[in-house]
Amino acid sequence: MSLAQVHYTSAAPGVEGSAGRFTAVGPGVSGALLAEIEPLVRYELPGGVPERPSDDELRSLPQAFGYFTLSDGSRLVARSAPVRDTGGTGAGVRFHAHAVHLPPGVPLPGDRLPVEAWRSPHWVAVTPGGATPDPLTLPPGPTAVSEGLDDFAVSRGPWLAAVLADLRRASDAEATAGRPVALVERQCADVARWLGLASVTLPRESAERLTFTTYTRRPGSSASRVVGVGPEDAGAARAAGLRVHECAGPAPAGSTEDVWATTAARVWRSRSPELFREARELPGEPFAAGPLAVTALCAGIALGPDGRAAAAGWAADRPYALDARRTGQLVEAIASPDIDDRTAPEFDAAGRLFGALEGRCPASVTAPLAAMLVTEAVRGGNGSLELPRRDAFAGPEGAEVAGRLGPEILTELADTVGSRSVARTVQLLRVARLLGVDAAESLPGVVDRLAPALLAEASAAHEGPPGFAPALLELLDEQFEVRTALLGALDRMAPEDPGAVARFLERVALPFTGTQALPHLRMCAEVPEAMATLGGDRAAVWHRVLRAAGLSPFAEPLVLRTGVGLVWEDRAPTVEEARLLLDAATSDSHRVAGTWARLVDAALSTSTAGTSAAATSATGTSAAGTDEAARLAHDLLRGFPAEIGGRQRAGLLLLDLVRELRTGAPEPGWAERVSTLCAQAEPVEPALRERAHAALVERLLAPDRPGAELYDFVHGADAELIAAYDRTARTEAVRTRLRTQPAYAADCFTVWTAHPHAGRAWPPVAAALLDDVLRPAVRGMSAEDVAEVEATVGRTGSSGRADAFRDWNRSSTLGRLGRRIAGRVRRG
Repeated sequence: MSLAQVHYTSAAPGVEGSAGRFTAVGPGVSGALLAEIEPLVRYELPGGVPERPSDDELRSLPQAFGYFTLSDGSRLVARSAPVRDTGGTGAGVRFHAHAVHLPPGVPLPGDRLPVEAWRSPHWVAVTPGGATPDPLTLPPGPTAVSEGLDDFAVSRGPWLAAVLADLRRASDAEATAGRPVALVERQCADVARWLGLASVTLPRESAERLTFTTYTRRPGSSASRVVGVGPEDAGAARAAGLRVHECAGPAPAGSTEDVWATTAARVWRSRSPELFREARELPGEPFAAGPLAVTALCAGIALGPDGRAAAAGWAADRPYALDARRTGQLVEAIASPDIDDRTAPEFDAAGRLFGALEGRCPASVTAPLAAMLVTEAVRGGNGSLELPRRDAFAGPEGAEVAGRLGPEILTELADTVGSRSVARTVQLLRVARLLGVDAAESLPGVVDRLAPALLAEASAAHEGPPGFAPALLELLDEQFEVRTALLGALDRMAPEDPGAVARFLERVALPFTGTQALPHLRMCAEVPEAMATLGGDRAAVWHRVLRAAGLSPFAEPLVLRTGVGLVWEDRAPTVEEARLLLDAATSDSHRVAGTWARLVDAALSTSTAGTSAAATSATGTSAAGTDEAARLAHDLLRGFPAEIGGRQRAGLLLLDLVRELRTGAPEPGWAERVSTLCAQAEPVEPALRERAHAALVERLLAPDRPGAELYDFVHGADAELIAAYDRTARTEAVRTRLRTQPAYAADCFTVWTAHPHAGRAWPPVAAALLDDVLRPAVRGMSAEDVAEVEATVGRTGSSGRADAFRDWNRSSTLGRLGRRIAGRVRRG
């Protein structure tokens, strides 16, 4: 069909008030469209153009070739060129615009892309006379757009990938509101060549969305997705926020991360644009890097690591998309021995490709990939690499690889000095099996290092399974001898740190359901479920975990240590729980397991928990928990006489003495023994010391205490013991006894007055107790009770001691009488 054409000519130089006019308009172009077209076809001369340019200077001026989308969905292909003004003096320069209007859905003749019209010989610089000009014709074939593009692409190598990446983004259907791309070139024809590169590289629908102009002085106000500007206007484009590529300046630093664009640039530099068409015939997204990378590699074009990884990943996902010839070419290119810049993602993709092709292609095709993967696993240290199956190395290729890598594997496995990660050790063992390398001699040493490394690396990792877990489980599934040795090593380690082993098993489900006993591993695996089911009942958890071992503590004493470590890892057992543990096995079993130390901790920690001894003494009752702990201490001292020593032994003896002081008849000299044992148990727990002191002074405050013990106590001058005596004597229990029991009051008077010169600590305490505790009690007694106190003091002491009590009591009475008289005088 005929396409309407439009001609527009600018005003002559020097003519004021007019920018230009339409000199010819084809049918179907409305006035509204002309108003929209006019700013698109206007032309502004570059800076520095002389008023009267020569013909050569005029021909060197840029021409604005553009492709625009109009508001009604139609499109416009236009060329605006400077021309000499032939009117008047003929010295000025004006411009002439020639445009072709394309209604919606109507293509250019021959279904050409807009950029293919930029070299058409039918663009004119004057308005045709007579009728409306004929439709624009284009040169036949693709020569007009593709001629010289290879050379141009090579010359723009440093900018190629970045520009193609931005042109791809600009051609996206959603990019209408994005930042335009500004191409800075000295010649507007080079901007057109960039667009020619895009028309070949991009799919047709993307290229058709790429509106452009090859030259403008006002890039910030352009409605096109791609604008060409001269070097003098690059700053204005950058200030307007455009994505600027200064292709007329120094080569840019850095590179783009767009793998598709990088691969497309390599294709252009290899002068193989026909590969774009081939790549579009392969399945995949329009701008996926995989199809183009596969096509390039099969054509012998070298790509970087990202391109090779994209090709391998694409082919792994579509193993039937390529024929046998191209599959072989791709494998050969990816596994080439000349490549020395492979990356971990590339190896991972190559591993997936091998897995996809294995069994679908002859072994001779996949052998290079298998050799590359195991070589990387040994020499590159890629612990996460997906390895081939064992049958991939059954042929002569496998023997060749084993001959190269076997000695390296054995040397590294035998190294017991250097540090080696779990993933590395697992990978070496797996590769050794793949290649048929006999590593049995190194296995014991390898397992001895591997087992503790498993726990250490797992505890240092974040939540969830550690990174080495999948490869480790595959190793244990593949190699029975490794599984047996490693599980045995972990089982032997478990009693030393069962909590760490249990946490490891929660994150890595090791397969130990076979015939191996593995009592400690089974206990570690059982404890999370037991804790969750039985909650805080640690005794029940203990029984369940012990049953999971499948062995009696009598047969395997170390299960005691494992069980205690699992259930009471971060705390000491209570005295009841300790009693349960003690009764669960013989003392010999506890001695072998070392759990007797946890029982000692339980006895000592229980004795220091709960209500203080002073508070207990105030109620006149004994601490039941302390008595239970004391009985446990007695049994522990009898069951482990050679193991318990030092401050722990002194603490247990002190605890046992506390029980005897409260419930029995301790051996004589117990006042001195309390001080001695406290000193031997240093640093003794403050609560235990307090309980011991409280039990001692309770006996010393009792009427039936031995006089020798009281004498030793008073003259021992132990300031802490005397202070404890003072505190207990001031409790309400003692005060009540003093008020209600005259004999007890007489006894306390005798004691508190009997040793006036016993060191420095006792006399002031005794005097204070007489005034602060005994005097208020006697003052509240009846006359008969006071007389009984006096008589008791005389019977148990002497007549002089009775006289002393009367004088002491009279001084109190006179003091009260004097205060009453003074009060009456003041009132009078």
